[in-house]
Amino acid sequence: MELKDYYAIMGVKPTDDLKAIKTAYRRLARKYHPDVSKEPDAEARFKEVAEAWEVLSDEQRRAEYDSLWQHRNDPHFRQPQGEGHPGEDFEDIFSSIFGRRTQRSAPRRGQDIEIEVAVFLEETLAEHRRTISYRLPVYNAFGMVEREIPKTLNVKIPAGVGNGQRIRLKGQGAPGDGGGPNGDLWLTIHIAPHPLFAVVNQDLEIVVPLAPWEAALGAKVAVPTLQDPILLTVPPGSQAGQRLRVKGKGLVGKKQIGDLYAVIKIVMPPKPDDTTAALWRQLAETHKAFDPRQEWENAS
Repeated sequence: MELKDYYAIMGVKPTDDLKAIKTAYRRLARKYHPDVSKEPDAEARFKEVAEAWEVLSDEQRRAEYDSLWQHRNDPHFRQPQGEGHPGEDFEDIFSSIFGRRTQRSAPRRGQDIEIEVAVFLEETLAEHRRTISYRLPVYNAFGMVEREIPKTLNVKIPAGVGNGQRIRLKGQGAPGDGGGPNGDLWLTIHIAPHPLFAVVNQDLEIVVPLAPWEAALGAKVAVPTLQDPILLTVPPGSQAGQRLRVKGKGLVGKKQIGDLYAVIKIVMPPKPDDTTAALWRQLAETHKAFDPRQEWENAS
């Protein structure tokens, strides 16, 4: 096995400390990483730098390497072992440096992975299953992502999940190193905005447009929910902004189901023609004692 000058490869001196060596390998890793480098020999140089870092980053292996390099021209190092020949072969010693490294490496847990999962409001009412796809990173000696492995899982999304809630899937993250356990996969729930409903904790709100006469006389109005539409009873004399509660038509929670609140919005018809305007004037004459801004006078 060829004994390479790792210090020259890293562009450092044998007397440099680990901090200087670490700075050098980070710089070279960025320069020669095959995914980003435009150098013609990037892949080969990158492997050389990784090999050098494997040895120089460990205090014991670096000491062993320094001893080998110091005696690299000593012929006894290449003589076969036997009586009267205590020397060792470069390849045996050099291979043992990497071999013992593997034995000494403590198991390390793989990294956790977090992905966002979009869920519709309707899907939160009951448990359902979802197929998700993500990619497991494979790291090189520099801790940089060298490639990614696609993975697909069929996961269970429980009823009542909320926006921002995290679901842990144990052992489905990045692989461990040296026999260490895999990391976990975390699903972060993102509740997709609904065109009709606003979420307030476990309750829902929906704006219900009413014609003035529906608010004045009362009406029965079909109102959508997350499941089937319901027939909402609007009492006579209802006001804009008034909230009508529909029990049990909100979101599913751990202990109970929330409610649906219908918020009344009064919508005027288009610009009236002569006949409609006459009716509005008749109504105004009938209720001329009514002052909708009386609260202003009381406030002053």
